[in-house]
Amino acid sequence: MPNGCNEMGRRIYRRMAAACFAVMLLLFSAPALAEQTVYVVPVSGEVDPGLAAYIERAYRELADTEGLIIFEIDTYGGRVDSAFEIVDTILRLPGERTVSFVEEKAISAGALIALASGDLAMAPGATLGDTAPIAMSSEGPEMMGEKFQSPIRAKFRAMAERNGYPVALSEAMVTQEKIVYQVTFKSGETRYMDAQGYEDLSDVEKEQVASRKTVVEEGELLTMHAAEALEYGFSRMTVPDIPALLDGMEIEDYRIVRIEPNWSEDMVRFIGGIAPILMMIGLAGLYIEIKSPGFGLPGALGVLCLGIVFLNQYLVGLATYTEFLLIMIGLVLLGIEVFVLPGFGIAGFAGIATIAIGLILTLQDFVLPNPDLPWQMDLLIVNVAKVVGSYIIALLSGLLFIRYAMPRLSGATEGPYLMSNLSGARADSEEAKRAKVGDTGVALTHLRPSGKAEINDEIFDVATQNEYVEKGAPIVVTKIRGNWIVVERKESA
Repeated sequence: MPNGCNEMGRRIYRRMAAACFAVMLLLFSAPALAEQTVYVVPVSGEVDPGLAAYIERAYRELADTEGLIIFEIDTYGGRVDSAFEIVDTILRLPGERTVSFVEEKAISAGALIALASGDLAMAPGATLGDTAPIAMSSEGPEMMGEKFQSPIRAKFRAMAERNGYPVALSEAMVTQEKIVYQVTFKSGETRYMDAQGYEDLSDVEKEQVASRKTVVEEGELLTMHAAEALEYGFSRMTVPDIPALLDGMEIEDYRIVRIEPNWSEDMVRFIGGIAPILMMIGLAGLYIEIKSPGFGLPGALGVLCLGIVFLNQYLVGLATYTEFLLIMIGLVLLGIEVFVLPGFGIAGFAGIATIAIGLILTLQDFVLPNPDLPWQMDLLIVNVAKVVGSYIIALLSGLLFIRYAMPRLSGATEGPYLMSNLSGARADSEEAKRAKVGDTGVALTHLRPSGKAEINDEIFDVATQNEYVEKGAPIVVTKIRGNWIVVERKESA
């Protein structure tokens, strides 16, 4: 019996110890299990292909993770095609995982990106809106027409319906002609609708209207500060920073991981900004190389600059092997023109045209503009102007370099020299002036055909016209050419 009691006691002790261990393990592991990761993706600076490539890379890293993704936005906007690409990337993420936090401004394309997230918050003093497409003209910025506004407005409408933002107000960020009312019904419901939507209300619905307030006048674009965005139903809250945003979302145990652009992405965005300058230098180098013999520094510099432009566009996803092949074919044709064929003809012009087409295509992600995306035609015109302008500036720069710089570089070779220039040279020497045609004399040396002779009791350097005259023979002056005295044998009387 005592042995049975002891065995039972040991079992009870083991069970109690296991239970205590499980409780302790649960207590110590609970905070770690409750902690979640919050990812912050900065969206700042100009909206361009480099920024779109960075957001795509962030998406690939975060698509298979869990946790909240906050897009920290501070931008005045940029290219429409890049903004659409960024929006489509964000929309591939679940809406409940994404929040846009407007730190200072989300203007134009920035507003389009901000509304792509499932939720929105703004810092005090931040602004959101004004997304009308504009183009630069000789008279300054010019708003583009309905053809350009329609696809952008459709994108805003789709995102507003997806995320529960007021559709009419979203469209008013794009189009100036929209009048938007804040309509409050007797039931307490508030709706935002444009003038046409209000006119389409039935008589019964209009009788239920308690008040109507104009929010957006005709001729205005909707731009909201933080308080207005909160009032109109765009912003969830107004907070000073991301920790305050997480507190407002009742997220307590978290760690923040920032997905920053790496150095190569920063370099890509920098090179994208100076791509026209690099094209100009590259084309100028090739032109100088065509006009000078052999292959030297200008040609190597030209190929390097064009290679940097292509590699940069390849990294942001705009250039492919097709563009690379076109540029290489152009360079080969130029090489044939320089090293094989004389002059400059069909191969040279074909090489220039092929390189130009390759460069234009590296600046865009389409070959022919899509009629449904009218800004693509504008982008094509801009890219053609960039490449043609680079050609013209390269031609002028090459001509100036060949005319002024190249002679200085070639004249910098160290001596010794026989004569640096002809500034002190004379066509007629004083020696030749002391003899004249018809004077006679005697050859002092053998003339084979040149040598020395005595004429008028003076010694001169003379030459014959391929005639041999022996020493001591009589001679007569027949011609004086510059500083040369030409003589021949004098026949005896």
